This record gives sequence, C-alpha cells and structure tokens, in this order.
Amino acid sequence: MNQKSLIGRWAATLLMSLCCLLAFAQGKSVTGTVTDPTGEPLIGVSVQVKGAKQGAITDFDGNFKLANVPEGSTLVFSYIGYVTEEARVGAGNAPLKITLREDAQSLEEVVVIGYGSVKKKDITGSVATVDADALVAVPVASAVEALQGKLAGVQITTTEGSPDAEMKIRVRGGGSITQSNDPLYIVDGFPVDNISDIPTTDIEDITVLKDASSTAIYGSRGANGVIIVTTKSGQEGKISVNYNAYISVKKLADKLDVLKPADYAKWQYELALLNNQTAEDPMNPEQYTQYFGNWQDIDLYNNVDTNDWQDIVFGRTGTTFNHSLSISGGSDKMKFSFNYSHMDDKAIMQMSDFVRDNLSLKLNVKPTKNTKLDFSVRYAKRKVTGGGMNEQNEYSSSDSRLKNAILYTPFPIEGLTDAAADATDPDFNLYNPMESVRDNDRLQRRETWNINGSFTWEIFKNFQFKTEFGWDTYDNDDNRYYGPTTYYVRERVSDGYKNMPAIVLTGTERNTLRNTNTLSYDFEKLFAKDSRHHLNMMVGQEYIITKEREMTNNLQGFPLGFDANDCFTLTTQGHPYEVNDYYSPNDILFSWFGRVNYDFDSKYLLSATFRADGSSKFAEGNRWGFFPSAAVAWRISAEPFMEGTRSWLDDLKLRFSYGTAGNNNIPGGQIVQTWASSVTNYLNTTDIIWAPSANMYNPDLKWETTITRNLGLDYTLFGGRLNGSLEYYWNSTKDLLILFRTAGTGYEGQYRNMGETANRGFEATINWVAVNKPNFGLNFNANISFNKSEIKSLGMMNDFTQSSTWNSDITGDFLVAVGGEVGQMYGYRNDGRYEVSDFTGYDEVNHRWILRDDVVDSSPVVGDLRPGTVKLKDLTGEGLVNADDQEVVGNANPVHTGGFGMNMRVYDFDLSANFNWSYGNDIYNANKIEYTSTAGTKYRNMTTEMADGKRWTNLNPDGTLCNDPEQLAALNANTTMWSPYMQRFFLSDWAVEDGSFLRLSTLTLGYSLPKSLLSKVRIQNLRFYVTGYNLFCWTSYSGADPEVSTRRKTNLTPGVDYSAYPKSRSFVFGLNLSF
Repeated sequence: MNQKSLIGRWAATLLMSLCCLLAFAQGKSVTGTVTDPTGEPLIGVSVQVKGAKQGAITDFDGNFKLANVPEGSTLVFSYIGYVTEEARVGAGNAPLKITLREDAQSLEEVVVIGYGSVKKKDITGSVATVDADALVAVPVASAVEALQGKLAGVQITTTEGSPDAEMKIRVRGGGSITQSNDPLYIVDGFPVDNISDIPTTDIEDITVLKDASSTAIYGSRGANGVIIVTTKSGQEGKISVNYNAYISVKKLADKLDVLKPADYAKWQYELALLNNQTAEDPMNPEQYTQYFGNWQDIDLYNNVDTNDWQDIVFGRTGTTFNHSLSISGGSDKMKFSFNYSHMDDKAIMQMSDFVRDNLSLKLNVKPTKNTKLDFSVRYAKRKVTGGGMNEQNEYSSSDSRLKNAILYTPFPIEGLTDAAADATDPDFNLYNPMESVRDNDRLQRRETWNINGSFTWEIFKNFQFKTEFGWDTYDNDDNRYYGPTTYYVRERVSDGYKNMPAIVLTGTERNTLRNTNTLSYDFEKLFAKDSRHHLNMMVGQEYIITKEREMTNNLQGFPLGFDANDCFTLTTQGHPYEVNDYYSPNDILFSWFGRVNYDFDSKYLLSATFRADGSSKFAEGNRWGFFPSAAVAWRISAEPFMEGTRSWLDDLKLRFSYGTAGNNNIPGGQIVQTWASSVTNYLNTTDIIWAPSANMYNPDLKWETTITRNLGLDYTLFGGRLNGSLEYYWNSTKDLLILFRTAGTGYEGQYRNMGETANRGFEATINWVAVNKPNFGLNFNANISFNKSEIKSLGMMNDFTQSSTWNSDITGDFLVAVGGEVGQMYGYRNDGRYEVSDFTGYDEVNHRWILRDDVVDSSPVVGDLRPGTVKLKDLTGEGLVNADDQEVVGNANPVHTGGFGMNMRVYDFDLSANFNWSYGNDIYNANKIEYTSTAGTKYRNMTTEMADGKRWTNLNPDGTLCNDPEQLAALNANTTMWSPYMQRFFLSDWAVEDGSFLRLSTLTLGYSLPKSLLSKVRIQNLRFYVTGYNLFCWTSYSGADPEVSTRRKTNLTPGVDYSAYPKSRSFVFGLNLSF
C-alpha cells in the first residue's frame, strides 16, 4: 500500500470520528410537560440541565423544550412551593411527564420557644404561631389586633373603641380569680408589660405557648400562657429597604336612638305629674312648667330643632396616618435591621387624639467563627390627648361621656341647660356633653426603652454558652383635669375649692434589669454518625429586678376660667393638696431552669423542663416555687404500618404533656406591715395622718400553682396543602391568691392562698391551600375554641359578690361561687309589669294603688307600686321581692370563640377577608338600665325602648294623671313596656343580653405592579391596597357593639357595657414598597 493511499484512509477515519463526536456533542432534543398532583399544568417551572448553564421555563400549558441535551444528562425541575425533582435523559424520544409535589416546608420551619427554638415538626407542646406575612397583609395599629381571630385558644377582646383601648388577651381562659389572668409577654427574650406599642411591620413572628410543657420554662410567670414576639433581624445580602404607609378615614359605626323632642317633653310632663300626685292642681306641675311651659302648648315641641349629641361628641370624621420605614442587610460577619414607625390618629371623639412613634435597631455580629454578639434597642413614645378609654380608677361613673350624650336634653331649655355648674338641678345632674368632654380632659404621655445585648460562645463543637443583659424602662405621665362639672370637684375637693378646676398629675417610673446565662449542648458525639438518636440539653440561670416609683400631685382651686392646658402649664395657680411619692418594694426574681430534648429517628420525642423561682413577694420558707413539666410525642406517620399513606400523609403526630406553672401576680409588700402618710379632709385637728396599708399583711403567702394536661394531634396532608391540629386540655389552679375581705378588722382585705379553679377545653385549627397556581391561589384558615371553667373551692367561703360600681344603687351584681365561674351576673328575674288587674283599686285619700294580697310585692326593690311598674319574680315564695330573690342571670363567658379567613390572589390582585366570632356569652347592658329608668332623676332623655306607644302611660289625653282602672287599662292595651318611673336602678335579666356576634373584621383588596415593570426602575415590590375595618357585625345585641367590657378594675366584673367609647368603621388606603 503506497503512502498516498494510507494517508487517505487515515483522513477518512478521522473525518468519520469527528462526525460521530459532533453528533454526540449536539445531543438530542428533549420535550415534556410539568404538572401538579392534580394534573394541572405548572407555568414558569425552571428546567435546568444539571451541571450546565442550559435551561428552559415551562409555558402556559406546562410544556418545555430543550435542544442538544446530551444523553444521560440529568434535568432539574424546580418551582417555588414545590419539591425539586430530577429526571434522567434516556435514549428514547418520548416526551417527559413530570409531576411536582407541593413542599410541606412548614414542617421544617423553626418556632421560637422559651430560651431557644425548635423545628415545627419536633414540637411536643401546644404552640401556635402567626408569621410576618399574616401580620403585614392587613394594616393594624398594634400586634395584638393582628392576632384577633387567628389563633385557637387565644381570646382577644377590644374593650372599647378609643385609639388607646385596652385589648384583653386570655389564653385558655386563665385560672386566677381576683388576680391578673394576662399572659406573659416576651419580646426578643425580654419580659414586657404589653405588646400594644410594637408596630406589626417590626415583627417577624408571634408565638403563643399554651400548655405547661411550653410555659413551665418561664416558671412563675407562665401560668396564663406566654406570648413571644420576635422582631425582624437583618439578612445576609444586599441592603433591603421597605416602606409601608396608609391613611384611614373612620366614622362612628352605630348610635343609640333617643326620644324625639315631642316625646321627650311628653314624658317629662308625665314624670312631673307622678312626682306631684298630692298637688291640688291636677295639671301643669311646677316641675314641668318652669322649663317647658303648659301642657296645652306641648304641640310646640313637634318641630323643635334638636341636638344630636352623639354625633356632636363622637361624630367627627377621624383620620389615621401611619407609615414605617425599615432598612436591613449585611454580610456573613454583620447583619443589621433598622425600623421607624409613626402613627397619628385623630379619633372620632372631639378632643381625642393618639400619636405614637417607634424606633428599633438590631445588630448581629460574628467577630470569630465560634462567637456571636447580638444587640437590640427599641424605643416607643406615645401621646393620648382627650378622654380616651374609660378610667378604671375613676372617682365616679357620673362623668362618663356617652352617658351625657344620650341622656342630655335634645334641645336647649332655658334655665336648665344654661345653668352654671354649681346651680344645675341636682335631680338632673347632667351637663352639656361638650362641656363634659372639656371638663374631663386628659393628657397621657408614655416613653419606653428596651435595650438588650447578648454574647454567644461555642466553646467547642455543640457546646454553647450564652449570656444576655437587658434593661427596660417605662415612664408614664397621666395628667387628669377635673372641670367645674365633674363629680370630683363638686364632692371630693376641700370645701374652699369646690366647683373650681383641679388636676391630678400622676407619674410612674419603672425600671427592669435582667441577666440570663445559659449553657447548651448537643450530644451527637455520644452516638454513631448515622445514629437515629438525638439528645440536647440546656441549663440556665436568670435574675430580674424591677423597681417602681409613682409620684402623685393633687392641685385644687384653679381660677374658674382655666381649662386643662392652663392648669397643666400654670400649676402654681392651683393650691397643692397632696403630694404622694410612693416607692414600691423591689420585685426580685431569681431562677434556675433547664430543658432536655430527646428523639429517636424523629419518631418518638421526649421533652422535659424544670424551673425553680425565688420571689421577693413571698417570705422565707415559701419563697421558692418549683415547676417541672414533661411532654412526649409520637410521629405516627413515620411508622412502617403507615407506609401506604406516604403519598398523601406528610405528617401525623400525637402528643401529650403534663406540667406546672406558677403565678405571683400580687402587689409587693404583702408579707410585712407597711405604713403610709396621706392627707384627709375629715379630721379637725390635722390634715396629715399615718395609717397602715389598706390590706392586712400575710407572711404565709405562697405560690399560686397551675397544673396543665394537654393532648394534641397535629396533621399535614397533600404536600402541606392541608394542615392543622386538634387539642384537648385540662388545667387546674390551686392555692389561689385571693384578696379576701376582712370586715371588722379596719383593713379592706388580706391576700390569702385559698381556693381552686379548673379549665377544660377543646381547640381545632385548620389551614387549607385550595389552589396554588402561578396566577391563581386560594387558601382558607379557621379555628375554634371551647373553654369551660369552674370554681372548685373558695377555701372557707362558698361564695361572695362583687360590685361593678357603675351605679351606687346596684351592689353585688356579680357572684363568685363554688361550682360556678368568674363572670356570673347576679340579679333579679323580670316578670313583666304590674297590670291594673293586680290591684284592688286606687286610694284617693293616700294617693296610692292597693296591691292585691295574692300578687308579689316588688316595692323593696323598685319603689312605689302602681299599674305599669316593672314586676320582678319572687323566687323564695315569700310574696315579697328582696335581695334574697337574686340569682345568676347571665354569664360573660362564651361557649366558643374563633375566627376564619380567606386569602385569594389572581394574577397581580389579592383579596383577603377575616372574620371573628364569639358565641354564648352574655352582655350586662348597664346602659339599657340607665337609659330607660328615672331612678329618682328628672329632665333626662331616654332611648327608644321607652318611646311613646311602647312604654306604659299614665297620662290621659287631656293632660291629667289617669287613676281610673278601666280607662288606664284601655290606654295601655297596646303598650308592651313598663313605665320608666321607678325610685332606683337594679339589675334584672331584662338587661342581660346575648352577646354572640360574627364580625367581618377586615376586608382587603390589593394590587401589585408587575415585576417586569418594576425591575426597570429597580423596585422589588410595589403594592397598593384598600382595607375596610369593622364592616359588618351580625348580632342580636341591642347595644352599640357586643364586643365590650368597660368595668375592668377587677377581673370579677367582665362583660359590662356602660358608657363605652363607641367603635368606628374605617376605610384604609395604603401601599407597600420594597427596594
């Protein structure tokens, strides 16, 4: 073979080889479809050749196409919210069919618990969490509002409608009787008084610990549940800027209807006749004519211009402007987060405003591989001007603002409504509602600082030491003005300064210092590398000291023309009456605690905690309380016999816990006798006295202890699309710390350990992602809670009564009794009204109706009897109604509470609705009693329950008082109510109403601009939204709003509706902007 031929052959072989290599390098074309488990196509799924830059995106039908894919390559399919899948490219050309399962990533979420955190799937106690997305989605003023209706077992009551209204939180009902049932609030590890001043934009998540296995780590403070707030921290990466703003417009949601002028004048005439039955002239009594003229001219009031006092006082258009700015970012060495928030709220009541500013900064520094420094500071400042929510330490309820707006005369009356404050008719005892607002002016300022720092050192692998230091300061100024119309300056000031303006200035300073040290260790080295055993332990020590001082200055006798601002500014123009500087005993808590967590293959889990608390509130021998707990959990879904459920059941876990927690929520200084200096007007020889404390000391006080048992079942199905929990609990509290009345000792009472209570309940939570498509999503959530409490023992007592104090006529209107529960309303049973047939006739000589012998006599309670008087039931069978005929007529505790919500997104639009409800609770409608009864008063208006045609009438058409039996019966053949005429107020079941309600609390519609458009201007997200608050409330309650509780000075009188600041209905327009 010649050389030329050989070269040709080599060239041909080389050419064929290059062709084969080129063909192999070009690969093949791969097509396919990506769907979800239901067969619906997924749009926008990333399809990537593993180890290469080659990739594609699925189209509208879920299809994709890749060219030149080498045979044997691996394709990676990834999509947000779904588990990433891989597929190998085979030799065939058939299209690939890929199904992506939804990612049940919520099981891997980390939940903050006491002094640590744990994966959600490994929780053994009863824990519920609300994350930042849920908080930011709906604009609310405080973190507490964001929780309403979202967590099973957590009942939140908005007590009034004022911007500073107290929001009561109860976790599983609470076990104490006379002491606080408020949960413990922890913010970034530090215990605080409340979380109402923390803006939601500053919060990462809120976790509620409900059973003792979760709360026992907090020992003495965890008996009523623990609410842990974690604020946002910086994230590694580029700097992120978020700006949120909204403006709202609000109006009074509802009003109470009052009598029209003609009806008002007609009733005043009838009342005057009833009050003057012995007068010789049967018509035109002076009580009426001196202000209204003669009966013959009553038609003049048919067209009188009226003053709608509810609208005048509470009807202005309120506005709220709220905006916040957050900047965060950092590197692997340092992260930071800065937040600023400002809210300016002009409320619906005249002279009522609310302003709040918040600043926060968090720094996370990692100077070395095994050390970490964390620092945070939070500052909050708020100012409340005007009346705000009802005072709980009032001198008298007679200055209540709504009361004046309802009962005041509907038109000006010469000589009555223009009388000076010290010359008004004492039986009228009302003042111009706007003047009352001015005379009850108030200015409240509060500043709080919270500074925390911690150092974490991993001494060696898995062995970590952490020390934390924190300082919290609370500074509150409450400046209260009492004008000439107030009860205080008419009745309580020194004789020389009556009916002259006065002020009471109260300043409270509280400082808390905290140090916590913990050691934690993960024992993974004790087990083989692939061992299924896991064990970790944490031990710690904590020291907390709180110092508090309250300074009260009482100045009286300011010049009559001085308003609140004048008095607050020119204090030297008043006369000092009292300066009281009170230092509370230091509240010191020293603690040891520990926790052990063990699991086998994440299938069998065990957690045990122990805490020992030493409190300065108890004497030696009783100072230390010990609070152990334990919890076990069984992941049923991980068992081999559940293998067949793996395709649809992600997680099924059964758990049980048992533990104890304590309560020392009593004032300090109860174990030794203390003395105080005070000022008095009642002694002639001196005006300064030394006296022992109001409460008798008790050196034998000890811890109140709560034992909880909790059985729970957690479930997650269909790739996380359906999840929730079912829980049953049984709590019992013993050695209750009760303020016991000590009549005859000279002391008001004494704190004692006596009694026992129990709470049982059931909770259910469900979350369902109904649809989760790229351009359409729909999910629902719901929760329901049942709670039943019982007083098992009251020590040496069987029962006692408590007064709500809204009116001095009514005492002991709540009953606390063994076998019952706190919140039982105690009064009489209504039996309609006395008819003419209940009397034998009218005594013309003595001007009284004679009651038949076989008819029950209610006069000891209601006063003089005549046809039309309200009738009460005789429960004792004595024929006479008195205090012995009272019984439980209502219960403020609901049978169940809950909430549900819906979230939907369609392309760039989002819609959410949130509902909350309460069922089976009663409302004590004190307004209904006062607004429909005279009770010895005159010239007051009434609500339309007592409108003409409804109320019993004693008035003949000619303007004379009717005492003829037949004629009187004929006049009232069609009336349904009794007469408002009675001598005193009293509670009957007529004023106790069903307080059940279902409220559409928020409805939000949002629109986010397309990211393709925003990317051009380097904006990450821009969303506009509109939200409606308190849009609808379905209820049978006749009052303004069924969610109310105004008599909160003690826990024993919940559910009373008396002169509450009315609630508003508002519409919010806002935006969320992120860079």
